[in-house]
Amino acid sequence: MKKILAMLALAASTQAFAADELHLYNWNNYLSETAAKNFEAYCKCKLVQDYYGDNEELLAKLAAGAKGYDIVVPTGFAVDALIKQGKAQPLDKAQLPNFKNLNPGYLNSFFDQGNKYSAPYAFTTTLIGYNETKLKQLGLQDKVNTWALIFDPALLSKIKGKITVLDSQRELIAAALMYLGKPANSTNPADWKAARDVILKAKPYWAAFNNQSYIKELTVGNIYVAFGYSNDMFQAQQDAKKAKRNFALNFSLQKEGNTLSLDNFVVLKDAPRKDLAYKFINFMLDGKSAAGLTNEMGNGNPNAAAGKFVKTELTKIPAIFPTATDLPRLQQLHDLNSKDRRELNKVWSEIKLK
Repeated sequence: MKKILAMLALAASTQAFAADELHLYNWNNYLSETAAKNFEAYCKCKLVQDYYGDNEELLAKLAAGAKGYDIVVPTGFAVDALIKQGKAQPLDKAQLPNFKNLNPGYLNSFFDQGNKYSAPYAFTTTLIGYNETKLKQLGLQDKVNTWALIFDPALLSKIKGKITVLDSQRELIAAALMYLGKPANSTNPADWKAARDVILKAKPYWAAFNNQSYIKELTVGNIYVAFGYSNDMFQAQQDAKKAKRNFALNFSLQKEGNTLSLDNFVVLKDAPRKDLAYKFINFMLDGKSAAGLTNEMGNGNPNAAAGKFVKTELTKIPAIFPTATDLPRLQQLHDLNSKDRRELNKVWSEIKLK
């Protein structure tokens, strides 16, 4: 009887492990269909994706006890949070021979010295995307390089109801802080209050807080200005071209500064299929695979081996590959301690409820 039970237990565990599925909790618009299909063919497994639109959403879901995910793709400050919470699995670099392809300039970041837990995947800038044709008609074409376009009521009055902003406390407050000439990572209560006031004055002119559908809204011409991520703006621009819209979309960095998000692969400590997780990360760190992310999705690329495969025209877009002039104005967001997080949550509640 014991032998039979042991055999049944072994069969059950084998069957569970044989469910050849990798579960990836990822950003929207952050892995091309081509890459997903190529990986499935390579690993002879199924890639299952679930999506989030903000780091806070990712952290909240995992904190609430979500299980079953193998890999997540958090931005730097969220990597820091996952490490502190004990949710990140230390990386076995022996299973990642393509780790050597990463540009050293993107390693040993403030959030994970030695890259013990994270492998850089891609980066984006958070900026303004816009309907170039409409803004020219409205005389606002020279305002696309300033945060005033989403915060100054004098400008907003010309495009009222045609603007969306990210539903992200960290990103939106950071943009308001930079507009005010403050550091994006300021935790000074007076700075947060000033940022809140700027946002509340602008809020009546906005159509929505939107993390999910602003690509489509820009592409079909429902909105003229969107505050969002550079890769999303690139996708909207390409979609509008394919659809042969009678307007042009564009996107640009702002003179007051922008945030740069370095997004990373992190294997979760309770990942059911760590073996497939390593296969996926190593596959995506291959030079050609990494270049596909830039060529198809418009992401900045921390992979040195990808350079020779990236389309030349994309390397000339500062919002995707920032220039030496742009880099000093880019800031990565840092994790907050529990006290500051509570205070920022209060500020955010005031913004959303008023």
